[in-house]
Amino acid sequence: MAKYQQLVDQLRTQIEARIWPPGEKLPSLRQQAEQSGLSLMTVMHAYEVLESQGWIVSKPQSGYYVAPRAAESRPRLPTQAIAKTDQADTNSFVFDVLQATRDPAIMPFGSAFPDPELFPQRQLMRSLMEALNLSLQAVTEPGDWVVIENPSFYGALQAIERLKLNAIAIASDVEQGIDLDELEQALQRWPVKACWLMTNRQNPLGFTLSAERKQQLVALLTRYQVAMIEDDVYSDLYHGHDKPLPARAFDREGYVLHCGSFSKNLVAGFRVGWVAAGRYAQRVQRIQMMSTLSTSAPMQLALADFLSTRSYDTHLKKLRQTLAKRKQLAQQALRRVLPAEAHISDTPGGYFLWITLPEQINATQLYHLALQQGISIAPGQLFSSSESFSHCFRFNTAWPWDARAEAAVETLGTLIGQLAQSVAVKK
Repeated sequence: MAKYQQLVDQLRTQIEARIWPPGEKLPSLRQQAEQSGLSLMTVMHAYEVLESQGWIVSKPQSGYYVAPRAAESRPRLPTQAIAKTDQADTNSFVFDVLQATRDPAIMPFGSAFPDPELFPQRQLMRSLMEALNLSLQAVTEPGDWVVIENPSFYGALQAIERLKLNAIAIASDVEQGIDLDELEQALQRWPVKACWLMTNRQNPLGFTLSAERKQQLVALLTRYQVAMIEDDVYSDLYHGHDKPLPARAFDREGYVLHCGSFSKNLVAGFRVGWVAAGRYAQRVQRIQMMSTLSTSAPMQLALADFLSTRSYDTHLKKLRQTLAKRKQLAQQALRRVLPAEAHISDTPGGYFLWITLPEQINATQLYHLALQQGISIAPGQLFSSSESFSHCFRFNTAWPWDARAEAAVETLGTLIGQLAQSVAVKK
């Protein structure tokens, strides 16, 4: 449990027991830091969480006091408010993992991008437009609360940290996606301004919400007048004949900002994208004009020309077939080396597998051991600030499946076996 959350639970228990009765002044931030041995920032975040939940109130130039009705019984949610210190740790770890995947000597199973050899038009790689970050800026201000999935794309965690926002992580699973009941409880409890969600081939779990659940999600957020930033960068990597609709298709009030990109299906690292921003369109345009982010006209014209031909459709069809074959081969190889208790969450489309190891095996330790052997994976710690996914990792199957890849998977299996044996010996 995060240190700030331990302090939150401790003070909440004391308030419920009336050790701190309603109206009583709490120790100052500095006093609490000295008494608990925690940092000033950790104490400040704990107080902010307690205040947002209605347990305490702040009075300017005076301090923090127990709220008048704080001791009343309150339901407790399994949602996770993420500490800023945890966000910073995640940000640093993300940098380390991504840097490792750039080394050509490393087998990049931890990368977020497909094999660049799968893409045409490689001369377009350096273009930029950050639709997701612009959308988040357009609907929030520093200090606002934003809902994300748990586990979630690490880019969302980084953007929230950079913009000084507060994150609420809602449980998601590979079968149903985000827990809508838990989401509604969070909307009732916290003053949520926005949600950053992936409805098609979510990263890292890979699920796609059904049309019915997308419609329910949009209706729920519309009812609470909460903006939804829909990260839909994997939408063209679908399985089968019919491309699934985005949540934006069910939006009638303009609360969904639908964001797409060519970075996952045309050129790796090519960040020209778009956003259909609904009621927030002018705000997004204004922020973009004030920022230094811009896309060169020649690159946009080159892209438009390529999209106007049949080449793009032909490319996508071939890409989906190639990715499906590589994913199948990777899954077969992993099943041969993983322990029987391990689970591979494979969902149609995309190019990620989510691996759940026995709980006693730490995937971050596996990451460090594998890196020493020239292999990169994306440990669960990247996608959540909690310990819930410490035994999980994301595996990128988009790279050529050859003897080198087979050998790397064999090595992974050996390392996992060594970790399991080490844990067994300690017991």
